[in-house]
Amino acid sequence: MIGSNLVGAGCALALALAVGLVAHEWAHATVLRLAGVDYAISYLPGRSDGLVALMATHPWAVVFPQPTGDEPAWILRLAALAPAVLAIPVFGLGLAGYVTTDTPVVAAAAIGWLACALPSPQDFSVVFYAGRLLERTRDSNTEILSRAD
Repeated sequence: MIGSNLVGAGCALALALAVGLVAHEWAHATVLRLAGVDYAISYLPGRSDGLVALMATHPWAVVFPQPTGDEPAWILRLAALAPAVLAIPVFGLGLAGYVTTDTPVVAAAAIGWLACALPSPQDFSVVFYAGRLLERTRDSNTEILSRAD
Protein backbone atom coordinates (compact mmCIF):
# COMPACT_ATOMS: atom_id res chain seq x y z
CA MET A 1 0.00 0.00 0.00
CA ILE A 2 2.87 2.37 0.74
CA GLY A 3 4.27 1.85 -2.78
CA SER A 4 1.02 2.83 -4.48
CA ASN A 5 0.71 5.92 -2.26
CA LEU A 6 4.26 6.91 -3.16
CA VAL A 7 3.68 6.48 -6.89
CA GLY A 8 0.37 8.34 -6.70
CA ALA A 9 1.92 11.19 -4.71
CA GLY A 10 4.82 11.46 -7.16
CA CYS A 11 2.46 11.59 -10.13
CA ALA A 12 0.26 14.15 -8.39
CA LEU A 13 3.29 16.29 -7.58
CA ALA A 14 4.55 16.18 -11.18
CA LEU A 15 1.12 17.00 -12.59
CA ALA A 16 0.58 19.87 -10.14
CA LEU A 17 3.98 21.32 -11.06
CA ALA A 18 3.31 21.06 -14.79
CA VAL A 19 -0.11 22.70 -14.58
CA GLY A 20 1.04 25.16 -11.92
CA LEU A 21 3.96 26.46 -13.98
CA VAL A 22 1.63 27.36 -16.84
CA ALA A 23 -0.95 28.81 -14.40
CA HIS A 24 1.85 30.94 -12.90
CA GLU A 25 2.47 32.57 -16.29
CA TRP A 26 -1.25 32.91 -16.99
CA ALA A 27 -1.58 34.82 -13.73
CA HIS A 28 0.96 37.34 -15.02
CA ALA A 29 -0.82 37.54 -18.37
CA THR A 30 -4.26 37.98 -16.78
CA VAL A 31 -3.21 41.08 -14.86
CA LEU A 32 -1.50 42.52 -17.92
CA ARG A 33 -4.59 41.89 -20.06
CA LEU A 34 -6.92 43.47 -17.50
CA ALA A 35 -4.65 46.52 -17.35
CA GLY A 36 -4.49 46.82 -21.13
CA VAL A 37 -0.75 46.16 -21.38
CA ASP A 38 0.34 44.26 -24.48
CA TYR A 39 2.22 41.01 -23.88
CA ALA A 40 3.35 37.88 -25.63
CA ILE A 41 3.37 34.35 -24.22
CA SER A 42 5.92 31.81 -25.38
CA TYR A 43 5.40 28.15 -24.53
CA LEU A 44 8.46 25.89 -24.28
CA PRO A 45 10.94 28.57 -25.43
CA GLY A 46 14.46 27.57 -26.43
CA ARG A 47 13.84 23.82 -26.55
CA SER A 48 16.57 22.22 -28.63
CA ASP A 49 18.20 19.96 -26.04
CA GLY A 50 17.31 16.47 -24.86
CA LEU A 51 14.41 15.46 -22.63
CA VAL A 52 16.17 16.13 -19.30
CA ALA A 53 17.21 19.62 -20.40
CA LEU A 54 13.72 20.15 -21.76
CA MET A 55 12.16 19.50 -18.37
CA ALA A 56 14.69 21.02 -15.99
CA THR A 57 16.76 23.83 -17.41
CA HIS A 58 14.35 26.01 -19.35
CA PRO A 59 11.07 27.66 -18.42
CA TRP A 60 7.92 25.98 -19.70
CA ALA A 61 6.20 29.26 -20.46
CA VAL A 62 7.32 32.89 -20.48
CA VAL A 63 5.32 36.11 -20.52
CA PHE A 64 6.92 39.08 -22.26
CA PRO A 65 5.18 42.35 -21.28
CA GLN A 66 5.37 45.04 -23.93
CA PRO A 67 4.51 48.30 -22.17
CA THR A 68 4.52 51.64 -23.94
CA GLY A 69 6.09 53.37 -20.95
CA ASP A 70 2.96 55.34 -20.10
CA GLU A 71 1.59 52.71 -17.72
CA PRO A 72 1.95 53.17 -13.98
CA ALA A 73 4.65 51.01 -12.40
CA TRP A 74 2.16 49.44 -9.98
CA ILE A 75 0.54 47.52 -12.86
CA LEU A 76 3.79 45.73 -13.66
CA ARG A 77 4.41 45.17 -9.96
CA LEU A 78 0.94 43.67 -9.51
CA ALA A 79 1.41 41.46 -12.57
CA ALA A 80 4.74 40.24 -11.21
CA LEU A 81 3.20 39.26 -7.86
CA ALA A 82 -0.06 37.86 -9.30
CA PRO A 83 0.98 34.18 -9.05
CA ALA A 84 0.76 34.44 -5.26
CA VAL A 85 -3.02 34.31 -5.70
CA LEU A 86 -2.63 30.67 -6.76
CA ALA A 87 -2.04 29.79 -3.10
CA ILE A 88 -5.57 30.77 -2.05
CA PRO A 89 -7.33 27.54 -3.15
CA VAL A 90 -4.70 25.39 -1.43
CA PHE A 91 -5.02 27.31 1.81
CA GLY A 92 -8.80 27.01 1.55
CA LEU A 93 -8.58 23.25 1.10
CA GLY A 94 -6.15 23.06 4.00
CA LEU A 95 -8.44 25.02 6.30
CA ALA A 96 -11.36 22.82 5.25
CA GLY A 97 -9.36 19.75 6.27
CA TYR A 98 -8.81 18.21 2.83
CA VAL A 99 -5.01 18.56 2.79
CA THR A 100 -3.68 16.26 5.50
CA THR A 101 -1.01 13.63 5.90
CA ASP A 102 -3.79 11.03 5.69
CA THR A 103 -4.14 11.91 1.99
CA PRO A 104 -0.57 11.93 0.61
CA VAL A 105 -1.68 12.34 -3.01
CA VAL A 106 -3.63 15.51 -2.19
CA ALA A 107 -0.81 16.78 0.01
CA ALA A 108 1.76 16.24 -2.76
CA ALA A 109 -0.44 18.03 -5.29
CA ALA A 110 -0.89 20.91 -2.83
CA ILE A 111 2.87 21.18 -2.30
CA GLY A 112 3.50 21.26 -6.06
CA TRP A 113 0.81 23.88 -6.62
CA LEU A 114 2.13 26.04 -3.76
CA ALA A 115 5.63 25.88 -5.24
CA CYS A 116 4.25 27.41 -8.43
CA ALA A 117 2.47 30.13 -6.47
CA LEU A 118 5.78 31.57 -5.27
CA PRO A 119 6.96 34.57 -7.29
CA SER A 120 10.32 33.89 -8.93
CA PRO A 121 13.46 35.99 -8.52
CA GLN A 122 12.72 37.53 -11.92
CA ASP A 123 9.26 38.48 -10.64
CA PHE A 124 10.79 40.25 -7.65
CA SER A 125 13.19 42.03 -9.97
CA VAL A 126 10.22 43.43 -11.87
CA VAL A 127 8.62 44.47 -8.56
CA PHE A 128 11.67 46.42 -7.45
CA TYR A 129 12.70 47.89 -10.81
CA ALA A 130 9.39 48.44 -12.66
CA GLY A 131 9.79 52.22 -12.53
CA ARG A 132 13.24 52.06 -14.08
CA LEU A 133 12.04 49.69 -16.79
CA LEU A 134 9.16 51.97 -17.71
CA GLU A 135 11.40 55.03 -17.70
CA ARG A 136 13.86 53.29 -19.99
CA THR A 137 10.97 52.33 -22.27
CA ARG A 138 9.75 55.92 -22.42
CA ASP A 139 13.25 57.18 -23.16
CA SER A 140 14.18 54.66 -25.82
CA ASN A 141 10.65 53.84 -27.09
CA THR A 142 11.54 50.14 -27.27
CA GLU A 143 9.70 47.22 -25.79
CA ILE A 144 10.81 45.61 -22.55
CA LEU A 145 11.29 41.89 -22.68
CA SER A 146 11.00 40.69 -19.12
CA ARG A 147 11.26 37.00 -18.33
CA ALA A 148 8.83 36.32 -15.56
CA ASP A 149 8.68 32.59 -14.91
